[in-house]
Amino acid sequence: MPVVRLTCLFALAVCSFTTAFGESTATKSGWTVLFDGGNTDAFRNYQSDTISSGWKIQDGALVRAEKGAGDIITKEKFGAFELELEYKISPEGNSGVMFHVTEDNPKPWQSGPEIQVQDNTAGHDPQKAGWLYQLYKADVDATKPAGQWNQLRILITPEKCAHYVNGVKYFEYVKGSDDWDQRVAKSKFSKFEGFGEATSGHIALQDHGDEVAYRNIRVRKLD
Repeated sequence: MPVVRLTCLFALAVCSFTTAFGESTATKSGWTVLFDGGNTDAFRNYQSDTISSGWKIQDGALVRAEKGAGDIITKEKFGAFELELEYKISPEGNSGVMFHVTEDNPKPWQSGPEIQVQDNTAGHDPQKAGWLYQLYKADVDATKPAGQWNQLRILITPEKCAHYVNGVKYFEYVKGSDDWDQRVAKSKFSKFEGFGEATSGHIALQDHGDEVAYRNIRVRKLD
């Protein structure tokens, strides 16, 4: 086969591969990095325009490192979305990740449902990591011990919500369904008007007074 023809075929193959790779990349695009270890530009403190010095970047992680750090929220609001992050909780520590948070109340958990983050072994709260606080619990525990990194993946859509810890699916629920409303009515959140009713809001990371680290935080809009 002539060298020229071989060269053309090779070039065509490279172009085809590049196109395929480009399509694959585009298919997987849509993710927004909220924190990659570089800066905290995507966050601010709840009911504030800035983020406090109590949240520090340490070894590529966003760490609640000092007393009075306060709860932080994303500057952007999200409706239907997929969230992925890793967390490392301190021994006996407690924190949380909230979604659809509004700023109408003194605390973000008074409007936004909370995914519990804690040391499941020595933690003081009966609500375990990965559970939707006081609303939905899992029959399994896929968490790693305090001091180790755990992966949390949350899917939130009007049709279905799901929680995954270290790749293990915990449960599904439908926000605003009859089952949801019944569970909220039996919880401490029933006294907060509008709790869990927002269909869009901020994502929050909780300062519960204990050291916790978050890293590789990214979100993908689904609406």
